Amino acid sequence: MDLLWNQYQPALATDLYELTMAASYFAEGKNGTATFSLHIRNYPPNRSYFVAAGLESFLNILNNFRFDKEAIEYLRSLNKFTDDFLDFLSNFRFSGNVRALPEGTIFFTQEPIVEITAPLIEGQLLETIVMNTFHIETLIASKAARCVEAAKGRTLVDFSLRRTHGIDAGIKVARSSYLVGFLGTSNVLAGKLYNIPVFGTMAHSYITSFDREMDAFMAYAKSFPENTVLLLDTYDTLRAAEKAVKVAKYLEQKGYKLKGVRLDSGDLVELSRKVKQILCEHGCDYVAIMASGSLDEYMLEKLINSGAHIDAVGVGTKMGVSADAPYLDMAYKLVEYEGKPILKLSPGKRTWVGRKQVYRNVDSSGQMVKDILTIFGDKQPGQPLLTDVVINGEIVHTPSLTESKKYFEENYEKLPREYRSIHSPSKYPVEISSALRSLEQEVEKTKLIAETGKL
Repeated sequence: MDLLWNQYQPALATDLYELTMAASYFAEGKNGTATFSLHIRNYPPNRSYFVAAGLESFLNILNNFRFDKEAIEYLRSLNKFTDDFLDFLSNFRFSGNVRALPEGTIFFTQEPIVEITAPLIEGQLLETIVMNTFHIETLIASKAARCVEAAKGRTLVDFSLRRTHGIDAGIKVARSSYLVGFLGTSNVLAGKLYNIPVFGTMAHSYITSFDREMDAFMAYAKSFPENTVLLLDTYDTLRAAEKAVKVAKYLEQKGYKLKGVRLDSGDLVELSRKVKQILCEHGCDYVAIMASGSLDEYMLEKLINSGAHIDAVGVGTKMGVSADAPYLDMAYKLVEYEGKPILKLSPGKRTWVGRKQVYRNVDSSGQMVKDILTIFGDKQPGQPLLTDVVINGEIVHTPSLTESKKYFEENYEKLPREYRSIHSPSKYPVEISSALRSLEQEVEKTKLIAETGKL
């Protein structure tokens, strides 16, 4: 269960205007069937794909989306809502349908991540929590996937918790990075919540608390002989590497092996080479070298291309806050009401009308070649991506994190190399079907006549 559900009431994790709009709908008797669609309008710099994430979290929140007595009393205290509307909220249960991209799906701009079809008030009240949930997890999964690509097979561990934007964000970072290929996290709470492997070494404060660096190394080795990773850069990295050799020999005598050493500052390329040389010269080539310290996909690529001897990486702040792209231009828009497609014409924020489906096309080798965005029910070549996850208010399928992780791996293997580049990647083709274009044009014409009286 999420921290969000322990500390807050999910139904109140919303913007006030969602409730005021809902109250007005209620007063007007306006609660017909509506479809809302969530998509990303544009790519952040150096991006050409996203990884869908957040569905499991959203379904868990949806299952607990209630206005209990405490929530109703708080809303009553605002003096904005009628008793009739508050009575309506007290009986709120989601009764609609949800179609979504499975977690781990590679997707692109303009493609729906999730579409919710439900009574208008229900769909409206879910807007904030839908955007918040899918945004953070998709943002981080997409960033973390780039780190995995740049690491070229090296082990990655999430070290971000201490600088993420709150504890809930920290556990979502751990989950999202694990989804796309990180081995685990330093975040113990995320390990408990999601059954993610947890890892840790030591801090500089641990070493400086001892009179001598060697005393710190030996104390840790005695406490954790099966999992000793020594931090080398507190004083003199190369001298610390010589001490690490002594610890390795001590552990060998006890039937164990020194698991690794960590470099957290300085010239990581040069230091990793020299540390590797020291380890090898003393028969300790089995000891892994781990790097940490403000690393992300850009620094990883630079280190590896420069010949750094690094076996594992702790990726922290820059991944945990997606430093180079800290937000996605995500939108949740009404696209159909009472069977009629809805069009928004705001400059730069126009949306495609109606319920939709995405069809993915691959070549004979299984590599992705293009997607087709079309209206729901219009059959196109390829595999349909949006699937039913909630029907008439009942959750019909929630894949495990393990299943979603495997699904991502299968998806990512199908993404051609030119779209994986971390610098100015090619843009993947998303074709708009003639059926969707025709519907859009028809709705635009009708809307312009209704609003202006002329074409």
